[in-house]
Amino acid sequence: MCSMFLIGCNNSNSASSNTSNGKKNIKPATTQTLAKKTGKDITIAVANTFVSMDPHDTNDTLSYSAQKTMLEGLLGFDKDMKVVPVLAESYSVNPAATEFTFKLRQGIKFHDGTPFNAKAVKVNIDRLANPTLNLKRHSLFKLVKETTVVDENTVKVTLSQPFGAMINTFAHPAAMMISPKALETYGKDVAKNPVGTGPFKFAEWDPSDHLKVVKNDQYWRKGYPKVDSISFKPTPENGSRVAKLQTGEADFIYPVPSEQAESINGKSGIVVENAQSIIVRYLSMNTLKKPYNDVRVRQAINYAINKDAFIKVVMNGFATPLDSIIAPNVQFYAKQQPYQFNLEKAKQLLKEAGYDKGFTAKLWGNNDTGAIKGMEFIQQQLAQIGIKVEIVPMESGTESDKIWNVEDPSKADIELYYGGWSPSTGDADWGIRPLLGGNDAFPPKSYNTAYYNSQEVNQGISDALATADTDKRKAAYEKLEKAIWNDAPWAFLSVDDTIAGKKNYLDGIYLLPDGSLDVSNIEIKQ
Repeated sequence: MCSMFLIGCNNSNSASSNTSNGKKNIKPATTQTLAKKTGKDITIAVANTFVSMDPHDTNDTLSYSAQKTMLEGLLGFDKDMKVVPVLAESYSVNPAATEFTFKLRQGIKFHDGTPFNAKAVKVNIDRLANPTLNLKRHSLFKLVKETTVVDENTVKVTLSQPFGAMINTFAHPAAMMISPKALETYGKDVAKNPVGTGPFKFAEWDPSDHLKVVKNDQYWRKGYPKVDSISFKPTPENGSRVAKLQTGEADFIYPVPSEQAESINGKSGIVVENAQSIIVRYLSMNTLKKPYNDVRVRQAINYAINKDAFIKVVMNGFATPLDSIIAPNVQFYAKQQPYQFNLEKAKQLLKEAGYDKGFTAKLWGNNDTGAIKGMEFIQQQLAQIGIKVEIVPMESGTESDKIWNVEDPSKADIELYYGGWSPSTGDADWGIRPLLGGNDAFPPKSYNTAYYNSQEVNQGISDALATADTDKRKAAYEKLEKAIWNDAPWAFLSVDDTIAGKKNYLDGIYLLPDGSLDVSNIEIKQ
């Protein structure tokens, strides 16, 4: 995912970036002296505070990053978001995609000594599938009909209906295993007392200051972990987070503010890494409202936005143009023919639709600096074709009321919405269905702010989920991605980069394309 950084032996450095069509790629600092490090304790500065250490009741990527140091699932993702076995040695799926059988690794114990076996898996899956517990990640497992202990090291999960994306759901961090003893002992307070099978054990958590994990000496992967402890330090202010890396108070930080990424790379023993994520950025259009119910208007808006300029101005060069509904690192991605920046074509389409004099529009989005910057850019771009945009920034409570809790689609006030999405299962299903999956995805059920409802696309989604056959799923997604692209319920903007900074003595630590952190192979080079 990231370039390798080569470390030399003198005080000069040659860190810079390549720029192409507004896109920046940080170049390695090839001649930087290896920074000094005492001991094997690591500090990581992050942008926000953690919410929960219960993976079954978590919906923020940052909390998952800390949880993954302590807990593991049957499956997981490698650095390219490909599914890999973890606590399961292997798995099999029936052709109907309703039965999933896992063979488990033997001899593994949770940090409290509880054996990891099929009974422990059943306790965890049954908890996720239980609607009465109101867990945040129940929706991912609501199709689970039964979890069966076949033998001590084999477990079978049966669904109530076919779901071809379920293997990726099992790889999602929501499916990480918690000690059954801990669940019984702590109840809801397991969110503050995580007990897993991972390389590190929970030590302490002061939500306002730090979360610390320590080495698990009995970890099942021999020779790991290679550091003694990791302390996560919430540091919301960008400048403070960068300063901690520069002074050595932190060994790793993320995210690095895009405007400082180049200036700190190659100095004070720092290397900055950027790589394409699976986070897509888009402008949705309410297809139930005029004039957005006309595909010509929606296509005109796509042609009117200069995506290269958007990346340069709004994303500071750390993004790539979005050329499908989902990002390239998502399973079953199918590249489409981009809507090239073409004002004359945009104006012609508006004229054909009866809007040659343009119209007025309201654009909703978050009230953070980055979102406002993006909306202002869109405002300027659409003004060139006569669309006068009023920007309406919203704090989360207002967004909830005005967007996510609207029960009647016909009464939804939303027109244009500037947003982003990361399909954390790594599968096309979670990148498409919650956002564009017809009536079933309309708020408040899900996140279809375009109120897009296509019979062809809905059928394609159903076809893709009705089988575990990879070729059949691929064919279904290729067809429906092309249909959505042509229908243009969004203006397709960009795919974000992940940007992280580290001291050059660190290895084996990186951000996955979904923005979560992996430290399973972290080590200190000396």
